[in-house]
Amino acid sequence: MTVPLGGITLADHAAVYAALAEAGFTDVWSSEVAGTDAFTPLALAAAWTPGLRLGTAITPVFTRGPGLLAMSAAALAEAAPGRFALGVGASSPVLVRDWNAVPFDEPYRRTRDVLRFLRAALHGETVDEAYETFTVRRFALERPPAVPPPVLLAALRPGMLRLAAAEADGVILNWLAATDVPTALAELGERRPGFEVAARIFVCPTEDAGYARALGRRMITGYLTVPAYAAFHRWLGRQDSLGEMWRAWEAGDRRGAAAAVPDEVVDALVLHGSPERCAAEARRYAAHGVDVPVLAVLPTPETTEGGAAAWLDLVPRLGAGAGEVA
Repeated sequence: MTVPLGGITLADHAAVYAALAEAGFTDVWSSEVAGTDAFTPLALAAAWTPGLRLGTAITPVFTRGPGLLAMSAAALAEAAPGRFALGVGASSPVLVRDWNAVPFDEPYRRTRDVLRFLRAALHGETVDEAYETFTVRRFALERPPAVPPPVLLAALRPGMLRLAAAEADGVILNWLAATDVPTALAELGERRPGFEVAARIFVCPTEDAGYARALGRRMITGYLTVPAYAAFHRWLGRQDSLGEMWRAWEAGDRRGAAAAVPDEVVDALVLHGSPERCAAEARRYAAHGVDVPVLAVLPTPETTEGGAAAWLDLVPRLGAGAGEVA
């Protein structure tokens, strides 16, 4: 499950983590956009619910210096030894450049260089290296984790997918349908033992299809018009089904862009229906080769009106078969 859940304060998440564990969820994964940072919700989970595995999906490689990123990851790995996975990725120009005042230059090379730095630093090595995109002089963690966390790489298209296969401990997929998974995995080639495939799966557990599709269209036009995601979905073969959306967006017609997203694309990328149906649909990702399907639950009319109580009632229903859905 992606945490934190919307509308519930971090201070009140002890009950959320307990409910997730009781419902059979194995992992909690955080994201980092404009809400909480990636590490604080997981640190609370480590303290409150020691049985859960923890992961970031993702921590951007631009918004922290390499040393600080290593320190944050090492601290969480020390708090939850053997139960933490660090997911990193390039993120986007909006988050990096517009919101954090950091140039979004050479995202592939920066991601590769941070990945190489982290793998060395988290294993207790002294790093004294001039990478292509930054230089680190004699950095060594004062508290290297006894169990170095695996480092997973967020990847969309072939170049980053191949980098993950060659140098990371796993890959994180995002914004794709269950039927798209084999296309992405084909770029990984033969995977090493222990290599993990995680995927963030957007679910809107309500039987109000109009609400779910309207929310899904807003999200799709917000994300899949970003150049990297647009290129990703062209690569996946959605040039025809999303072409009208892209043309309207480029013309400045935001409302027309949202209206142009076909129902079948919304339904494939944002699962909706009863909580049990959403959980069953999410398990299709596992059937297509995802090791760690991670639900990212969107607000529904029920949770908006019912608040924390509605979320806590929802968790067991989403947890049906949760050994396969994180």
